[in-house]
Amino acid sequence: MTESRAAVLRDTAAAFSIETVTVDAPGPGEALVRVVGAGMCHTDQLGRAGVFGETFLPAVLGHEGSGVVEAVGPGVTAVEPGDHVVLTFEYCGKCPACISGAPANCALFELSNLTGLRPDGTGSAKDASGAPLTSRWFGQSSFAEYTLATERNMVKVDKDIPLALLGPLGCGIQTGAGAVLNSAKLSPGESIAVFGVGAVGLAAIMAAKASGASDIVAVDLNPARREAALELGATRAVDGADPNLAAEIRAGGPGVDITFDTTGVTAAMSAAVDVLNRPGRCILVGAGMDMFTVHPAGLVGKTVTYVYEGDAIPQLFIPRLIGLWKQGLFPFDKLITSYPLDQINQAEADTHKGTVIKPVLLMGPEA
Repeated sequence: MTESRAAVLRDTAAAFSIETVTVDAPGPGEALVRVVGAGMCHTDQLGRAGVFGETFLPAVLGHEGSGVVEAVGPGVTAVEPGDHVVLTFEYCGKCPACISGAPANCALFELSNLTGLRPDGTGSAKDASGAPLTSRWFGQSSFAEYTLATERNMVKVDKDIPLALLGPLGCGIQTGAGAVLNSAKLSPGESIAVFGVGAVGLAAIMAAKASGASDIVAVDLNPARREAALELGATRAVDGADPNLAAEIRAGGPGVDITFDTTGVTAAMSAAVDVLNRPGRCILVGAGMDMFTVHPAGLVGKTVTYVYEGDAIPQLFIPRLIGLWKQGLFPFDKLITSYPLDQINQAEADTHKGTVIKPVLLMGPEA
């Protein structure tokens, strides 16, 4: 058992509280990780939205952790103590999707990631009174100094890379870049419109630029985000509130080859389908509760899909993104603003205000 400071959410309307919790020793297939940094992702807000029922809280959230392996449980061979790792989503490794190399489509994805518990219904941490916590959010719950993860959702990385930067590669950055590179398979010369250019959307824009897209359109309500998109590779930026939005995106042409929506907002998703050329591919990833309707004839020559985690195999894709970053082709570090763990509530507030793009909570010394 290991004592750990952690940010605990006890009420959907309350601030996070910094508490001392107790983390279990690693079991079979698990490893104890000393967390160095953990990104805050929009999906973490689902934890305080009340959508998972009354028993979800109290919870330790966080699913973009990076850190150092401290101890391993029985049967672990992929990592050893001292290894630097990025934590990512959990998957079973046994279902047809996992076996065929599509872990983001794991049959147990929701059970393993969105319940905040192991598939058997257990957590891995308790509070100071001994009460159990929801503590396996995306198989990690990394808003803490120490956490347990499985060897499936750990990606070993080189020790010469700034570890505190890498956590967002485990979810948000992976999702945006993967939607372009894995899901849409953007080819040089193709065009893309990205709806919502927060961290996920900006990752998609950087990936599109690295892939040689001919036209990269950033769509957002926030002028500062549109400016950031232009700096990171967008060729054009359009105000999402423009009454002539579709015409502005098409710019006199038949439409774009690929659209990518991160907002989950009905109007944006509908526009993302509308502005597609034929043939065209629309990728949706927004974690919202909105619905959208499209007439079947509106899908002639178009495909629409919803994607988890950028269709990535993390152990292959995260090193690929790091390689692009090393070449100066994927500057995801420009999105990051760091906060100490005890400023988590300020980081959350700044995110809601739109003054930061990707907050990363720092737990302590890097190595």
